[in-house]
Amino acid sequence: MQHRTLGSQGLRVSALGLGVMGMSMAYGASNDDEGTATIHRAHELGIDFFDTAELYGAGTGSNEILLGKAVRDFRDEVVLATKFGFDMTSQPIGSGFDSRPENIRRVAENSLRYLQTDHIDLFYQHISDPDVPAEEAAGVVGDLIAEGKVRYFGLSNVGPQYIRRAHAVTPVSALQYEYSLFEREVEEKILPVLRELGVGLVPYSPLGRGFLTGAVKPASEYPADDMRNWDERWQGENYSYNLRATEQLKELAAAKGITTAQLALAWLLAQGQDVVPIPGTRSAERVEENAGADGVQLTGADLARITEILPHGSAGSRYPAAMLSSFTTA
Repeated sequence: MQHRTLGSQGLRVSALGLGVMGMSMAYGASNDDEGTATIHRAHELGIDFFDTAELYGAGTGSNEILLGKAVRDFRDEVVLATKFGFDMTSQPIGSGFDSRPENIRRVAENSLRYLQTDHIDLFYQHISDPDVPAEEAAGVVGDLIAEGKVRYFGLSNVGPQYIRRAHAVTPVSALQYEYSLFEREVEEKILPVLRELGVGLVPYSPLGRGFLTGAVKPASEYPADDMRNWDERWQGENYSYNLRATEQLKELAAAKGITTAQLALAWLLAQGQDVVPIPGTRSAERVEENAGADGVQLTGADLARITEILPHGSAGSRYPAAMLSSFTTA
């Protein structure tokens, strides 16, 4: 597995990471043993960048605990990223924000305990808090870095001006943002700022929450606790459009002897050496497939054909309007 550098502070990680959120939430019932086996297989394949968050355990720490136990025997060989920023007392979970200094420190201490480590490699602000200035949140993480409890600072789901303000206080190593063949919002206004400031990009949902794997079915066929049940991209005409596009991508991938998922990840990797996708999966077999994207070379003709198939991304919004309105896009 090749490695890349996120940010001007020198954070080195594998070209592909592993998002572990789905091992605890969002995609129906999960199994810790299966999750652990998947994390171990990723490590064997050279993936050393693992992503979790306080939110993914719904305030219980379960996702961080799972990851901490899984990497305990090789902790020094991996980069652990986790996140703060939500008010875990709000209902429904994920509807409230809390980046007050005391909460940032509380989350950091909990994460250190859950992950069974003495430092968090990359500590992201998961989402902005309208009641806490960017500068204040960045300053607290800067203090944690000075104390040795955190090594690098990251942001997630925020826009250009917020990034600039935070970065001016504590250098930002990475921005985590949804980016894939389906979701291209980051390209116009955010990515140029990241490159100006020397901040890496960590795309989450790089496979369109699984749509770009080709293993899809209409929204109504997913259980109520699976987010694809309400995702607009799985609904009606949106689903039909996206399915046709995925079928064309599958044909292109097959002609190259690779899978649709490998094509989608290779496309992201081709967007720049500062881009490190973190596809999430519960399956060791799927990790093996994803890791294969690291060796895929796309030609200019391949990239042109991909753009022809999906010139502007998918049909349908990635989140409901009410949820998107909470993201800082300025």
